[in-house]
Amino acid sequence: MNFLSRRSLLAIAAVTDIALHARPMPVSAKALASRHNLPPRYLEPVLQALVRQGVLKGVRGPRGGYELARERRRITAGDIVRIAMSAQDDESASPVPESRLAEVVVAPLVLRGTEAFLSELDKVTVEELCNKAQAAAVIETANPVDFTI
Repeated sequence: MNFLSRRSLLAIAAVTDIALHARPMPVSAKALASRHNLPPRYLEPVLQALVRQGVLKGVRGPRGGYELARERRRITAGDIVRIAMSAQDDESASPVPESRLAEVVVAPLVLRGTEAFLSELDKVTVEELCNKAQAAAVIETANPVDFTI
């Protein structure tokens, strides 16, 4: 059973991907979508939410895209999930139970569980995720750019 929404999983994967690929140039939404087999339009709301909250920086122009706004070691998976959760608007259409049982018993339980879950994600940095990705060889390593003349 997966407790994270698809959007939260995507947000963590996107930030980690950008951390791995944003040097020397920003990562375009198109390249990011291609690597994760997603339509670019699906990514944009998540990426924009991450930009608004200072996790990513948007770079405009023909060679624009996204790069980290903070150091990898200063961004946690918990930070990313909180942003992705706040950016979700598709759940607002589903009804929420309105009863004394839901309010007094169920809601506090779910809140404690969510806080414990996010607390665990707060222990994992993007730097750690990048290190695991590199150790598992899950990314393509591009040839390093040589600036010698």
